[in-house]
Amino acid sequence: MKNYVVENYENYREEERLTSNQARKIEFLTTVRILEEHLKEGCKILDCAAGTGIYAFFFAKKGYEVTATDITPRHIKLINQELKKGEVSMQTAILDAVNLSVYKDETFDVVLNMGPFYHLTLEEKREKCIQEAMRVLKKGGLLVTAYIPRLFILQYTALKDPKYLDLELAEQIMETGVLKHNDEKCFWTDTYYSSKEEMEKIYRNHNLKIADHFAQDGLSPLLSEIVDNWTEKQFEVWCEYHYRMCREPSILGASNHAIIIGEK
Repeated sequence: MKNYVVENYENYREEERLTSNQARKIEFLTTVRILEEHLKEGCKILDCAAGTGIYAFFFAKKGYEVTATDITPRHIKLINQELKKGEVSMQTAILDAVNLSVYKDETFDVVLNMGPFYHLTLEEKREKCIQEAMRVLKKGGLLVTAYIPRLFILQYTALKDPKYLDLELAEQIMETGVLKHNDEKCFWTDTYYSSKEEMEKIYRNHNLKIADHFAQDGLSPLLSEIVDNWTEKQFEVWCEYHYRMCREPSILGASNHAIIIGEK
């Protein structure tokens, strides 16, 4: 059966997404800063949707024991090519985050669920994704899940291309959160957009104690032309400002990407 999400990423340069401009770097810089506040020395990390490894390599270079998996073969190929340089070592595998059966129960101290959740349009698949992450997570460990707030996405998409300024499309996403590859006005691929309240409910339903919840990039993607013209000092000030306000609920809902961290 054809996987349209994998097809999308096989033809997309994910390796450039968080580094190609200043506006995109904010997501990465904010995320690693906050994660480092929560990670314990020597912990074992599963990055179960590692992309091309930007987070996996960052934490491996910090001395953490990292396992990087992804459903897209191209991504793991690029990670393995980088590993040949010998700067760090990590285990890698091509895996679907809804099936982590190759790993035993309670194997990892941290599971980074940084991409699969928002590409699962079926509720049972999203539930399975969380269940598998919980299964391989040690008691007291941290589950880190990234999601895309549904009230942000139409603002971003419509401002980029007015053809998506469509009330039927807006209602579809606001009411269901679901976008399918074969929808008439699909602007990406199979995707699920959620909310702060929904994510916190999911975590509570799995008896996860919410340890943090923050906006990864806030409004920066909407302001990319401005952000990319700032001086280095101005950019540093904005990053600090974003860090200080990124847990504000109104900022969370208006962010392109958000993360919730829970303790098992």
